[in-house]
Amino acid sequence: MGRVAITGMGVISPIGIGKEALLESLKSNRIGIDRISLFDCPEDFPVKIGGEVKGFNPTEYMDRKVARRYDRVLQFAVAAAKMAYEDSGLDIDDSLAQRTAVLVTSGIGGFRTLWGEMKRYQKFGPNKVSPFLIPMMIVDMISGAVAIHLGLKGPNFSPVSACASSSHSIALGTMFVEHGIADVVFVGGAEAVIDELPIAAFASMKALSTRNEEPRKASRPFDKNRDGFVMSEGAAVLVLEREELAKARGARIYGYIKGYGMTGDAYHLSAPDPEGRGAEVAMRIAIEKAQLKPEDIQYVNAHATGTPVGDSAELKAIKKVMGKHSNEVVVNSTKGLAGHLLGAAGAFEMICALLMMKEGFVHGHPNLEEPDDECEGLKVPKNEILNMEITNFISNSFGFGGHNVSLVVGRG
Repeated sequence: MGRVAITGMGVISPIGIGKEALLESLKSNRIGIDRISLFDCPEDFPVKIGGEVKGFNPTEYMDRKVARRYDRVLQFAVAAAKMAYEDSGLDIDDSLAQRTAVLVTSGIGGFRTLWGEMKRYQKFGPNKVSPFLIPMMIVDMISGAVAIHLGLKGPNFSPVSACASSSHSIALGTMFVEHGIADVVFVGGAEAVIDELPIAAFASMKALSTRNEEPRKASRPFDKNRDGFVMSEGAAVLVLEREELAKARGARIYGYIKGYGMTGDAYHLSAPDPEGRGAEVAMRIAIEKAQLKPEDIQYVNAHATGTPVGDSAELKAIKKVMGKHSNEVVVNSTKGLAGHLLGAAGAFEMICALLMMKEGFVHGHPNLEEPDDECEGLKVPKNEILNMEITNFISNSFGFGGHNVSLVVGRG
């Protein structure tokens, strides 16, 4: 089995479109959360804040007619995939196209279109429902659209596991390359559900922050006064490639997927195991597969969303895995800057971690004022940038339903 190299990345997020803009935001701890503008929030609406993508023009990446027939989530995914393809430097001919898989996914899919067409149906009746509703809505169309736009003809589907979806796609894509199913795999996720019903539903679960008057202070991973996550949108796509192919063509390699661990909590539909047992095992499996030891890990990009139970459980798990090495490991959560991209979060945070490994720093938490008790014994930065060398890092993703994914990535 050959090693799996990361050779391309494309990103659309509340803190930057493209890797250069994203890197500048990470270097300055820039927060991308503000009042919602994608729909009019009624006065009594419980949550009025989100992480929206600003300045995105789909016609920069596709024909205007195509863009009109795509939900926002499809527009994001295709745009990010095209960025990743260009960044990789690949020239995919028909032969390589047959050996290139697409596993780009979403936690929820084209819900904005579904919600809009449901209101149209109620007002005008069934004959006015768009014929594009189904392809604009279903999750697998994300991989389908990417494959169509880039002419990729290998295996093509979208693994769905809520907020762990795009990390599962990275793990599965790695397996595809390791086991010879494909030579190149486009992996990642997209999400665009900042709309009335999804916001209302998550708010009803008491999962979202309600700091409506202080949007930039709302996302508070690890802080004792956190009150829920902030819903965000965006897309992130990475190109995974067989190492021999990448080196033969002189590709720039951002890092290698060295290990992956996938577990289930078997605990609750939406709440994590409060002791973080599933997360702990996923990290242990990933480190073992990477043939590393805990002391070989310098940095953990945590899933930490800013929910009371979830953050504490993950911190417990990290300390159990790291043991005596805990006080040497830096832990942060990119959701403190960008909010929670749901099904796209894992791939987005992977790109952030790769950029920080390349540049030698870790971003801080502008809203970490009073750290959770579980932070004790770990290096969790407040509002400061830590300059450090990263050789290997862990990226965690967890999803409703008890889905846990840990990925170990390193320089070489």
